[in-house]
Amino acid sequence: MQISKELARFTNLCQFKDLSENVIHETKRSILNYFAVCIAAYNDPAISKAFKLFRTYSGKPQSTIFGFQEKLDVLQACSLNAMAANVFDFDDTHLPTIIHPTAPVISPLLALSEQQIVSGQDLLLSAILGMEFECRLGQAISPFHYSRGWHITSTCGVIGAAIGSGKLLQLNQQQLLWAIGNAATQACGLVENLGTMSKSMSVGNAAKNGLLSALLAANDFDGPMEPLEGERGFLNVFGQEAQGQLIIDRLGVHWELLNNTYKPFPCGVVLNPVIEACLQVYHERSSHPDFLGSIQKIQIVGNPLLKQRTDRPHIQTGRQSQVSGQHAVAVALHFGQAGIKEFSDHMVQHHQIQSFYSKIEFVEDSQTPVEGVKINFITTDQSFSVVIDAAKGSLARPLSDKDLENKFVNQLALHQLEMPTDQLFDGIWNLEKISDVSQIIRWMPINPV
Repeated sequence: MQISKELARFTNLCQFKDLSENVIHETKRSILNYFAVCIAAYNDPAISKAFKLFRTYSGKPQSTIFGFQEKLDVLQACSLNAMAANVFDFDDTHLPTIIHPTAPVISPLLALSEQQIVSGQDLLLSAILGMEFECRLGQAISPFHYSRGWHITSTCGVIGAAIGSGKLLQLNQQQLLWAIGNAATQACGLVENLGTMSKSMSVGNAAKNGLLSALLAANDFDGPMEPLEGERGFLNVFGQEAQGQLIIDRLGVHWELLNNTYKPFPCGVVLNPVIEACLQVYHERSSHPDFLGSIQKIQIVGNPLLKQRTDRPHIQTGRQSQVSGQHAVAVALHFGQAGIKEFSDHMVQHHQIQSFYSKIEFVEDSQTPVEGVKINFITTDQSFSVVIDAAKGSLARPLSDKDLENKFVNQLALHQLEMPTDQLFDGIWNLEKISDVSQIIRWMPINPV
């Protein structure tokens, strides 16, 4: 199968009129969510540290860094914004690959939109193609790729970023093929880095290197003819029994982007049902005298991925808490909330929270979907269970458009920022009518701190 060539051909020929309305609308939702999670990262120490370093070595100021009053060169800007969108694990999630599609792809497109006039239609088309093939590529190498330890958002994201950027730059079919090859050789990112600042660095690199791959290809910087399906290409190196046909199956008819989801909580997606179950218990029983003190044990029965990724009782930082089931349970039961403040260094050092971790254990159940969970509570005088079949934010119970608007507003409130949100929301929901999308960037608030 000539997978790489067919991917480049479809990308080259696809036009905005070929897109379905539901795919267009889902992409608008992902862009609104992207801006919300970028605001959530205002003042984050990882982003602040990276910004100071990037500024030292940046070229001329070209593109906006969300939350800062300065611009950096286009490559540094798209890298830092992608890092910000991913740093809290608050970004969108494609199921079942667990790819966070938007950050690596939309960041270079927005950076480019400040270098040339980009219409809303062109932005949407480029974003859709980059994110669609990012997710299709992830499907082709799942589940081996992620379980082997590769950070799939980064490894597939760099190729999605190259495709999206290449479309926006109007590369021809041959140049798109070269862009894919340039990006495939830069695919990297390790799951081992989750819970540390360096986790988001590979997402930033995916955005930057994907854009670089397309810019080089635009100058006829060539690559292999079969970067994906070649004997030593991406699929054979990164996948085990990879299903390459999934990348090009039913192109233009089936859209993986419709399997994108959005998080109500700033943590690993597998923790969404866990938090929801614990918040339900909090609201039902928190008024009972010494309910927390009566808890002897909590069993989290869930998909094996839940234990593999979040059984972390010995965390030390807020970053680590974002992928700790013990911490998620503790803060939800103690405070009835699971927002940015609850996944912070300060909260991890809270003695009452730390001492609660030891009461929590995981039980693997391969029959439980990633978006579901059963939690058994054993107290001094009773035992009971809470079952979540599909958490809010999953495909079965997606966040509404209004939920996403509220998510944006909540991040503004978190940082005590004010802006006329109606203008931004109207612009995003009617993005295809906008002639220059850089005006949306100018509407974003500047963090005064």
